[in-house]
Amino acid sequence: MGLFSRPLIALASRLDRKYGWDRLSTWPGLLTIVYLRKRLRAENLHDTGPVKLAPPEPPDLSVRTVDGSYNDLAQPSMGSVGTRFGRNMPLGRTYPEEPPELLDPSPRLVSRELLTRETFIPVTSVNVLAAAWLQFEVHDWFSHEPDEEVPPIDIPLAADDRWEKPPMLVKPTRRDASGDAAGPATFTTYDSHWWDGSQIYGKDEAFANRARAHEDGKLRIDREGLPPADLVTEEDLEGVAGNFWVGLGLLHTLFMLEHNAICDALRREHSEWSDDKLYAKARLVNAALMAKIHTVEWTPAIIAHPTTVKGMNANWYGLVGKRWKKRVGRFVNNEVLTGIPGSATDHHGVPYSLTEEFVAVYRMHPLVPDDYTFRSAANDEVLGERTFRELGARETRGVLLDLGMANSFYSFGRAHPGLITLHNYPRFLQEFRRPDGEIVDLAAVDILRIRERGVPRYREFRELLHRRPVNSFEELTGGDTKAAQELREVYGDLDRLDLMLGLYAEPRPDGFGFSDTAFRIFVLMASRRLKSDRFFTSDYTPETYTQAGLDWIEETTMRDVLLRHYPELSPALQGVHNAFQPWARVSA
Repeated sequence: MGLFSRPLIALASRLDRKYGWDRLSTWPGLLTIVYLRKRLRAENLHDTGPVKLAPPEPPDLSVRTVDGSYNDLAQPSMGSVGTRFGRNMPLGRTYPEEPPELLDPSPRLVSRELLTRETFIPVTSVNVLAAAWLQFEVHDWFSHEPDEEVPPIDIPLAADDRWEKPPMLVKPTRRDASGDAAGPATFTTYDSHWWDGSQIYGKDEAFANRARAHEDGKLRIDREGLPPADLVTEEDLEGVAGNFWVGLGLLHTLFMLEHNAICDALRREHSEWSDDKLYAKARLVNAALMAKIHTVEWTPAIIAHPTTVKGMNANWYGLVGKRWKKRVGRFVNNEVLTGIPGSATDHHGVPYSLTEEFVAVYRMHPLVPDDYTFRSAANDEVLGERTFRELGARETRGVLLDLGMANSFYSFGRAHPGLITLHNYPRFLQEFRRPDGEIVDLAAVDILRIRERGVPRYREFRELLHRRPVNSFEELTGGDTKAAQELREVYGDLDRLDLMLGLYAEPRPDGFGFSDTAFRIFVLMASRRLKSDRFFTSDYTPETYTQAGLDWIEETTMRDVLLRHYPELSPALQGVHNAFQPWARVSA
């Protein structure tokens, strides 16, 4: 830590606690966030132990591996499939809750009393494509495996709860058997921890090969313009793929098409390249493009405060901005001034992984509406109404063929997602019918998972992120006495308030779609996902990507991707600079 960092960190912390970074003008607010991030890097990254043994070294270290190994050449297993989640909290504060505390209060009671959507509360500054995008990215970042070998958790049901298939049984999360028996339980990832596009490329060789056309580096797209129906098997639908729906179908198709377009561009420059090399390089470019879109488009749309809009753009381009950086390049090797891509790799003293706390704060299901109106991209005519249940994994292909990709994108671009707040959880997700026949209340499961994985409850979590403590439900809710009373009736004690409920209940900064407490984890982890990855830092070079690949990443926006593959969307995107904000209504 530099000579001046400690006093500046202390000053930033005082300003944040007294005023709040969001109430300062843009530049003081931005510098406050920069030094809050320095404090979080120093105090809120915790290693959960050694990673697994490394697999054999691949023949080409200039491209990503399927399982995420060999991103860090000194620690080849770092961040790969099957390695542990890290922590943003001191390890001694991350012991999983056990019964009876694990079920106090009942997650189902919390779901029914505090989360049930009575009337849809929209957030009008963004569109439903932003909600689908978040799930699309989450499927790249993390997943846990259920434990089939221990008894399920029995969630208590109230006497008047008309649950269709009582009892409500939930499989526990599989714990890492190699963890320290004397310490808190640890858990491993079923995906890699890297931002590598695994949601479309897969995390094992079998799926990766099934997805490939094995010609010109491309992925398989059928004559109807969709991924082939045999790409996802019945067995897949028993896992994370069982959460698939039309929103994911749109984005999976779009970025598989984008991969193929990148292959065409690379092949024009390198006609001698093999199918394997074209595929691997196109994956590099496509994954980096998705990371850039998330950083400088999705995140500024969902947290549209002027300070955070500037800050997220600075993560990629630096405070000098895109235009200046393009003109003069990285004139100094400083991530704040010239952005993270192309800077030096830095794990900040702790081996890289995503964290259980990062997983916990990304539980944002209220973004998903229950009801959808599909409209024509040509004249805005209503084509049909669907409920979320009619857009699930088994229905996705039929809906996209029936309504069309362009019409479906237009409908998502025009509609609004839900606000992440109390009483706005999707009704259909509280009785989610998976393709394998299982029925789950995802709200209750969300609450259970956070407790089960040792993430502190709200009040402790907030204080461990160095925020000013709250001492009453009224203070937490910003004076919303109705919400405060509802929380009190369910929890009684503020210390027992679940993290997810606290995040939903606290007031949000201007322009924010989620809470300031959750933002602290993003401040730390959003930049870490870039800064620890050599493909975004030391190897973000023409030698690794080709100059054509780097130009593709830097010059392409989400709007460009949409128009490249569905040019008929042009009227709806006229004048729209951020594709995650509401699109224009087309005229008849």
